[in-house]
Parts: sequence; C-alpha cells; structure tokens
Amino acid sequence: MTPTRPVQSPVRFADAEEINPFQLLLDLHEHAVARTPGSGRDNVLAELALSAAVVSRWTRWQPSMIYTALRVGADLTDVARATGLDADEAVDRWRRWVDVHTRLDIGGCPPVDPVEVWAIERRLGPGVVR
Repeated sequence: MTPTRPVQSPVRFADAEEINPFQLLLDLHEHAVARTPGSGRDNVLAELALSAAVVSRWTRWQPSMIYTALRVGADLTDVARATGLDADEAVDRWRRWVDVHTRLDIGGCPPVDPVEVWAIERRLGPGVVR
C-alpha cells in the first residue's frame, strides 16, 4: 500500500522516501517552480529532501528499465543515449541488477528468466557475456 501524501512537505529524506515515486516528481516540480529567492528554510529543505528521494528511487529503478529496453530489442547504443551513460556503465548497472534478480527465489522461480538474460547477452555480444 502506498502511504498517503503528507499535509506538509517533508524536510527529511526518510519522510520524502515514503511518498509514492510519481507523487515525488510532482511535489518536486511544485517546489522547484514555486521557489523564490526568499523561500524559507523549510521550503528549501523540502525541495532538497524531495530531490534526494527522487534520485534514490531512480537509481534503483533505472537498471530494471535498462533490462526492459534490452528485452524489447534496444541495443546498447539506444540504452546509452536514453540514459546518458556510456555503454559500459549501462551494462554494469544492468548486470548488477540481473545478477541479483536471477538468484532471487519467488515461489520457486527467479523474477527474471535466466534464459531471457542469456539471450540478451548473446545478442549484445562477447563484451557482455559472462
């Protein structure tokens, strides 16, 4: 269950991290647009907490999106351009994520199909295959 949106904007990362990720983006946008040179301490801290929570969530979400892009046929050049990473860094992030998710056991199965990972590795070439 996603926690409800707090009445006041959070000024701590721990509180901001509890907000739905999509609501975080909206709240951050509102704070960034409304900020003025005279914005008070709590407004600035709220924007900082919200932006830190967005970055934290995105850092965890990005590798799964790289995997999704590779599953639907994107190549490393496509992924690198979409993420702003170089191809090696994109592979490193994807690989760390895949290594964890192919070892997990959810109801007797990994959440990521190792055969599908193998097929992606083969398609991407020798620099990606372990």
